[in-house]
Amino acid sequence: MATDIAKSRILVVGGGYVGMYAALRLQKKLRPGEATVTVVDPQPNMTYQPFLPEAATGSIEARHVVVPLRRVLRRSEVLAATVESVDHDRRVATLRPDEGEAFDLPYDVLVMAPGSVSRALPVPGLAEVGVGFKTIGEAIHLRNHILSRLDLASTTDDEDLRRKALTFVFVGGGYSGVEAFAELEDMSRHALGFYPGLSPSDMRWVLVEATGRILPEVGESLGEYTVERLRDRGMEIHLHTTVESMVDGRVVLSDGEELDAGTVVWTAGVKANPVASRSGLPVDHTGRIVCEPDLRIRGLTNAWSAGDTAAVPDLSKNEPGALCAPSAQHAVRQAKRLADNVVAVMRGRNPRPYIHADVGSVASLGLYKGVAEVYGVRLRGFPAWFMHRGYHLSRVPTLSHKARVCADWAMALLFGREVVSLGQVEHPRREWESAALAQASGPIQCEPRGRERRRGRHEIRGSEDGGAYPYAERRRS
Repeated sequence: MATDIAKSRILVVGGGYVGMYAALRLQKKLRPGEATVTVVDPQPNMTYQPFLPEAATGSIEARHVVVPLRRVLRRSEVLAATVESVDHDRRVATLRPDEGEAFDLPYDVLVMAPGSVSRALPVPGLAEVGVGFKTIGEAIHLRNHILSRLDLASTTDDEDLRRKALTFVFVGGGYSGVEAFAELEDMSRHALGFYPGLSPSDMRWVLVEATGRILPEVGESLGEYTVERLRDRGMEIHLHTTVESMVDGRVVLSDGEELDAGTVVWTAGVKANPVASRSGLPVDHTGRIVCEPDLRIRGLTNAWSAGDTAAVPDLSKNEPGALCAPSAQHAVRQAKRLADNVVAVMRGRNPRPYIHADVGSVASLGLYKGVAEVYGVRLRGFPAWFMHRGYHLSRVPTLSHKARVCADWAMALLFGREVVSLGQVEHPRREWESAALAQASGPIQCEPRGRERRRGRHEIRGSEDGGAYPYAERRRS
């Protein structure tokens, strides 16, 4: 007998890969009036994270790697709020918007897909100095910051300050860390063509990895190849090394080396969103929600999970206790299976287990450089880079975003990447506040000047930078 939840609410916590694709699938599968799909995320958009390095380097416009949920999920309810906790016994979630009081939202079916958060360690100075690389905001901030370091180095005579500005340290040798490390070095090398006083040998790029290899996603041999290629570019790779401190940019490594860095990027892994453990849901020792093979949360009814926050058994491996890796590839496929299973249970059918073997991984190491391992085939250099772009282009949601990304690549190929820093967007009110304070400190003076005096045009003076602002103009008869 079908479960009677007609016109009930399916609450999707999180608008990332799983949240967006599960809601899309539910929109397609649900009959009119069968249920309401409500997606809750503090940022009502989905970021295609594999393109963050290219967005940071200017190969792709930042807006083109972000998909607005309201545009895609036209038949779903999208709420911009943070889910603080979930009480599944009462079928109530507590939501807190950016402004205003928290409120309770009742639901009938729960889909937990809040994703992951950056995994920080108790390293002195990390909170004050480190920069993450998980959101589009962090990617654009890092681009602006690195270009501002080049500006600083090109204008100072202080050798110590110059050396520190041109030292870039990345902590973490996983997929996102290595891609960001290689792509941003490639961008900076290109940008130096506009700084006559700087050369690539002035820069120091350092990657620190606690284990004995980087890029575990593409296999050991390709990981070793990547280390060799990066070192050929003059980049430093420290394996079996951790960061002990980074107070005031003074980076102390466990191998005894110390260096002053103007940029420290933290990409040392992620962890499950803590909302699951706060809500009393069953979690493993890593904080991931314990799931059955069909993506139901263990021990609960009408509760499902998938993606980075879920510990899903990997049935494609003949290994007891094997779990699916927290990758975008699994997240997208799990989202579709989850949505189909939710609809099946609603209609009285049995859910099906999630089974999908990992097809491999691809990684970009800068323009025209990359590594890939797909279905056991290993590629290097340009073929791997081309496969990286082709694969991820096919996975970008919506035809509009695919077209925009292709257009960005074509423009970059013809005219090169833009190397302008837009640091002003991080403090958009600074100039206005300065001008307003200057006006408040003294009376406004009006005086005509030059040719405008003869034409009867006047200007208001008093801005900090001496700028003039026209306020009236009389027409001559």
